[in-house]
This record gives sequence, C-alpha cells and structure tokens, in this order.
Amino acid sequence: MVIIMIVFLALADGCSDKEKPEDAFKAYLANWQDMNFENMYQHLSEQSKEDMTNEEFVARYNDIYQGIEAKKIKIDGIFDGKNEEEAEDDSVTFKYHVKMETLAGPIEFDHQATLVMEKNESDQEWLVEWEPALIFPSLEEGETVAAETLVASRGEISDKNGVGLAINAKTNVIGVVPGKFDDEKKDSKEALSDLLGITPDDINQKLSSSWVKPDSFVPLATLPQDEDNLRPYFDIPGVAAQEKIVRTYPFGASTAHLTGYVREITAEQITELQEKGYTSGDIVGNTGLEEIFEEALRGKDGGHVYIKHADGSFKETLAKADPVSGKDIQLTIDANLQQEIYDQLKGDAGTAAAIDPKKGAVLALVSSPSYNPNAFIRGLSGEQWAEWRDNPDKPLLNRFINRYAPGSVFKTITAAAGLKSGVTDPEKVRQIDGLHWTKDASWGDYYVTRVHDKSSVTLRDAFVYSDNIYFAQEALEMGKDTFLTEAKAFGFDEELPIPFSVDPSILSNNGINSEAQLADSAYGQGEVMMSPLHLALAYTPFLSEGDLLSPYLLKDEEGRTVWKKNLIEPKIAELIKEDLIQVVDDPNGTAHGAYIPGMTIAGKSGTAEIKDNKEDKKGTENGWFIGFDTEDNKLLLAMMIEDVKERGGSGYVVPKAQNVFQSLQ
Repeated sequence: MVIIMIVFLALADGCSDKEKPEDAFKAYLANWQDMNFENMYQHLSEQSKEDMTNEEFVARYNDIYQGIEAKKIKIDGIFDGKNEEEAEDDSVTFKYHVKMETLAGPIEFDHQATLVMEKNESDQEWLVEWEPALIFPSLEEGETVAAETLVASRGEISDKNGVGLAINAKTNVIGVVPGKFDDEKKDSKEALSDLLGITPDDINQKLSSSWVKPDSFVPLATLPQDEDNLRPYFDIPGVAAQEKIVRTYPFGASTAHLTGYVREITAEQITELQEKGYTSGDIVGNTGLEEIFEEALRGKDGGHVYIKHADGSFKETLAKADPVSGKDIQLTIDANLQQEIYDQLKGDAGTAAAIDPKKGAVLALVSSPSYNPNAFIRGLSGEQWAEWRDNPDKPLLNRFINRYAPGSVFKTITAAAGLKSGVTDPEKVRQIDGLHWTKDASWGDYYVTRVHDKSSVTLRDAFVYSDNIYFAQEALEMGKDTFLTEAKAFGFDEELPIPFSVDPSILSNNGINSEAQLADSAYGQGEVMMSPLHLALAYTPFLSEGDLLSPYLLKDEEGRTVWKKNLIEPKIAELIKEDLIQVVDDPNGTAHGAYIPGMTIAGKSGTAEIKDNKEDKKGTENGWFIGFDTEDNKLLLAMMIEDVKERGGSGYVVPKAQNVFQSLQ
C-alpha cells in the first residue's frame, strides 16, 4: 500500500509540471515583444519549421521590422475560460493585441494564433502554428510588407521681395548602370570623371558599394542648376540621369555666409541629433541660417507602410503619415543689394552690413571672399575643399559676425558723448600744431598722430579732416568715467537681437587703465572692438532724431523698433549729421570719394591700425566707410576691407561704397 501511494504522488507531481498552452503562448509573445526572433522560432510547430528555416524566419521579421522602423512594440495575450476548454483537445486558439510605432505612425491590431500539442518520447509541448497573418492579419503567403519615407520638403529662405536665397530646385543627377557601363574601359571612365570633375577612384568607390547590382542606378554627381545639356554624358555607354530636387543657392557665394549650406548628416551629427529623429542619409543645415533655423526649415517626414501582392502591386495600407513641409523663412535682406556689395568687394578680404536707416531692417550681411555653397550638396571635391581651407584670405570665415577695431568711424560716438556731457562745444577752436601730439612727459615716447596739419580745429573740421588729436583731447577733457558711461550707452557689452551669434562690442578688455589708452579709444583704437552691424546701428541716431534703432532680420518682425530711446538729443543728432555730410561734400573731406551729384551722402571713413603690440612698427590697416543717404533714407552702409595699408587706406574702400549708393539711383 505504501509503494502504491508513492507512485501515485509521483504521477500527480508529473501532471502538475505539464506545460500549459497559455504559458507557452506567453513565452512566444514575450520573445516577440523583445524582438528575439531566434527564440520565437523555437516555439513553432514542426510543420511550421518545415515550411521555413530558422534563418528565413529571423530574416523575414528583421527585414520587416527594420524596414518599417518598428519601436515601442507591445504585445499582450487575451485569455479567457474558453481557451482552457479548448485546450482539452490537441489545439487551442488564443487572441492577442499588437501595438507599435513605425515610420508612418502607430499600427495596432487584434488577431489570433493557434497552438497545437506535439508529443515526443519523453514529453509534450504546445507550439505555434505559424502563418504570415501572425505578423499582420491581412498578410498572406507570397506577399511582402513595404515601407517608404515620405520626405518633407525643406522650407525655403527668401529675401524681402520673395526672391529665393535657399530654394528646392530640380536638377539632374548623373550616374551609371553597372551592367551597361564598361567599367574596364579606361576611356569611358576618364571621360566621365573629366565631365563630372571627380576622379576615376571616386567612381570605382561608388560602384563597389555592397548594395550595387548590375541594373542599379549608381549616382555619381549632381549637376549645377544651369547645366541642362546631357548629351556629352549620354555619349558614354551606361551613363544615365535622374531628376532630383536638391537644395540650391541661386546667389551662390554672395549669400553663402548668410544662408550657410546643408549637406548629408555625418556620423558625429547623428550621435548628437538622433533623439530628434535624424537618421543616416538625412540632410541637415551646417552653417548660417540653414543651421540656425534647422528645426523650423526641416519639417517632419511622413511615411507609408503597406502590403504588396506577390506580383509587387499595392494591396493595402497599414499606416500612413503625410509629411509636414518645413517653414518658409522670409528675410529683410535685399538680394540685389547683397550681390552689389559683394561684387564691389571683388574678392578682397572684408565685410559689410547694410540696414534700412528708418526701421533698422537688415538689408545685407556680406563676407568676402566667399565660397560656393552649392558645392556641398552637388558634390565637393577634395581639391576644392583644400583650396578653401588653406586659402590665407579664409573664404570659409564669416566676417560679418566678427569684431574689429573701428578706427575713425568711431569718432561719431566720441563726439556724441562729448556733446551730450557738455564737454564738447561745436564752436570751440582747438589750437593744434603739427602731426604729432603728446600730453606731457608722463606719456614717455607715446604720441597721437594725425594726417592733416591744421592748426585751428573745430568739431566740424575734426570730422572733415578726421583729426585724431582733436578727439583724443576731447576724451581726456571728458575723463575716463564720462567717456565710458556715454559711449557704453550706444550698446556696448550687449548682444544684438538677431539670429546670428555676434559677440558684444567692447570698449576695453579690462577697463581703461591709462590716459594714452583713453586717447586711443576716442578715435576707435586702443581696445575698442565692434561688429560691422553694430557700427551701422550706431549711426542710426543721426537719422532718427537721437534714437538708436534695434536690428531685425526676419520679415515677420517688420516694424521700427528702438533699442535706445532718446540716446542723444535731436539737436545733437542733427549737428553730427550735418558734419558727416561735410565729410563727403567738402573736397577736403576724407570721404569725398563718396560724393554723388544729385544725392546727399553723409559718412565717415576710417583706417584702423592692426598691430600685435605697441612696439610693432609695421602692422596692417583695415579700411572703413560708414555712410547713409540723407534724403530718401534708403540705405545705411558699413563696409570694411582688410589690409589696405599699401592700397590707399580707407580711400580704397570709399569708392566701392560710392558705387553701392549709385546703384540705388
């Protein structure tokens, strides 16, 4: 009796360990949710395994889920008492619910799976009878799941008149079909490389990509926008063309530093931006406004996940999300003026900022020399990149966001400070002898110089002849504290409210620490550093009855905005404006080269010495001109050219600015 009872208990224990179909199905679903397709396969029935190998099963799931970019997969079994009753037979059906995110949005469905009981010599287990419908309910044998990204159109950048600065334009992509291209024929490859401006090695590298098949179209280069003669390419067997929409910069080099450029995302950028949905092959803004407004311009890609019949025809949509185009951005820039200024610089290293003197709208931001931004998307050769990178004039450098010593164009600020504080009397005559002046023996061998030897100097004379000594003496009479307080009110140490990151202008690095430094600062030397745009803005009080205007670059911000209200009194503003008119009108004026019959131009030229230290006897010079038309008030222009010492100083810059004003007539 004891022996019989032990055997009975042993049998009971064996029954309690028997696998339940519900547990088997839960394990299958858990592996599915974890995308552990290897383990999923182990839960399939023998018949299912005969129909599909482990490798085929894993590959099918991987291809589908990777193709549709499946993520956040959640799969739940639906169990009820009816399942337990069915389990008494050799098969049972369980329902399940699937939810996932894809490149085309969410996919969610309910379906059911059948499990069968299979016995072996020592045990029995419940296994899944697999069929394609388990992936998606309407998927049948021989059919495939397809996915495509519906690319969002990138927003365009235009000027104030709607003229495109960064647009999406149709162009031709030249490539080869390997099966038709005689890749061993030297003449064909060399002819194609010559036409495209790439090397035969570049062609070989692209043809050797793992995805390339004999009937593939292998893109090699994007043609320039205006190149539409394809005959020379088609004369080479196996060469073909496809039309493509690409980012295009119609004004090329003249707006390159303003717009920036886009290019295919790099591996480093993917690491930084993948949380924002960026993937390999995406186009991303790299510099300029393309980078600054990347999020708005980019838009949001859509997607389409669908089932195809065995013959490749469309069957059914599983999920679809339409793309959302990027936002178009309209600037206050005048593209024609931008081009005119760039052309006047003629490749010289320099910069310019132009504004509407009535409103503060930015009309042009120019940096020279420049580069062709189209090359970054249409194909940039290593030779061209090396040329730009190694060019001593630094065409890749954006000069309009840099700061420079302003030289004599700063004298308007010193005059305004003196007049506002009551120190400067416009009628007072200063007696100055010679071209050199030093205050006293405490200055040692340091002295201030000027160009014209005029003994009796008023404020107007000081402007016309650009007298450094006069302004140095005025600043010393004001004293450091008054000078710094009044000059700083022009916006020093403050950021400009524009999208570009421009370091604030400064009057000194760590305060003015000597009378000599104060004297130098009065005529824009010492440690004074200003950006071209800030310099242009610093002249707006002389047209706006004393208000310093705030700049804006976006059209939808249109409207006159004041940065510094009542910075100076209207009578002071008018006085300085009249003096600046004389700087241009007077034949002795240093900016008389800007004189235009029929126009009244007010302006100031300046030459800033660039030295490594005070003992540097050589150094270089940057030439400045800032001017505005006083009647129509269409333009206020600040222009600077580097290294003009051997080219006439600021006299080299003034005629170029004059040509810009003449273009407005």
